[in-house]
Amino acid sequence: MPQQGPDSCQNGTAANGGGSGDAAGPSTSLRQVCLELRAKVDAFLAQDVETKRLKGVQAQVKEAMGVIDEALDKYSFEELSLSYNGGKDCLVLLVLILACLPRHFDDDDNNNTTTTTTTTTTTPTNPTSPQQPSVTNHTINNHNPPHHSHPPTNTPLAATPRAATPTTPLPPFPKTLQSVYIVSEHPFPEVDDFVELSTQQYHLDLCRYSLPMRAALEAYLVERPRLRAIFVGTRRTDPHGAELRHFDPTDEGWPAFVRVHPVIDWHYAEIWAFIRHLGIPYLSLYDQGYTSLGGTEDTHPNPHLKKDDGAHGFRPAYELIGDDEERLGRER
Repeated sequence: MPQQGPDSCQNGTAANGGGSGDAAGPSTSLRQVCLELRAKVDAFLAQDVETKRLKGVQAQVKEAMGVIDEALDKYSFEELSLSYNGGKDCLVLLVLILACLPRHFDDDDNNNTTTTTTTTTTTPTNPTSPQQPSVTNHTINNHNPPHHSHPPTNTPLAATPRAATPTTPLPPFPKTLQSVYIVSEHPFPEVDDFVELSTQQYHLDLCRYSLPMRAALEAYLVERPRLRAIFVGTRRTDPHGAELRHFDPTDEGWPAFVRVHPVIDWHYAEIWAFIRHLGIPYLSLYDQGYTSLGGTEDTHPNPHLKKDDGAHGFRPAYELIGDDEERLGRER
């Protein structure tokens, strides 16, 4: 089929939004947003949390950041992108990617300081809001290309510091993060609004496509020919997610790149625990009982969240617990 350009590509450098949770001014740079998120994530990891769930989230964060660091070490920043549609899973992934960037780029305003480079390796371990308008998920991940027929090889990993290399200059901090938004056939306006908000708030260099998944990815690689890997927020309980690994090349017949899955082993309740504990603004539809979002014609509030006190409406998505109940509001 003939290649088609994106509906639009947006560069979020002139951001009017702030960092996650804390308000920030219109001049906030990507570097400032990343440093704020890094401080927020580091503070969470340093907490002596009280619940077993939050302890599990801390372990998941360390593992996911280890995978992100590995991708940032393996590929140049121009070779990486993020699949983003405003959903809860890719929102968590976005926050963690941004929190990882300060250790890979010069965090000096003038970008002229020599900094010790510290990278991470992964070591196997045993498993163990202030609301903005129309803010709360929708997940592009349900459109992922078919998975490889590999047995699951993921062993939960913990980030382990590697010995610092000799003092070397880090590259200048990037101004934007490349990302791609593949729009559902019948998108919720709230989803489009939240993606627009995210583009500004998190400085996304976002290309938007109203095409089927394969055609959209083909068009995106024509638009960005240097791309070699795309971060995807797929979790193991998603369709086609059961056998995925942290790094998976696309299948034969699909546009060629590596899919990177840092949050593949997260559970539904852990996603929400992270979002709420760190105060990350999210898509407002989740407060209306939606737990997994496709388009307006095949997505409904989750029946398990219907209020049982005689009142009309649904409880928020974060009150659902089980992974196996997440897609009960989806017809496909």
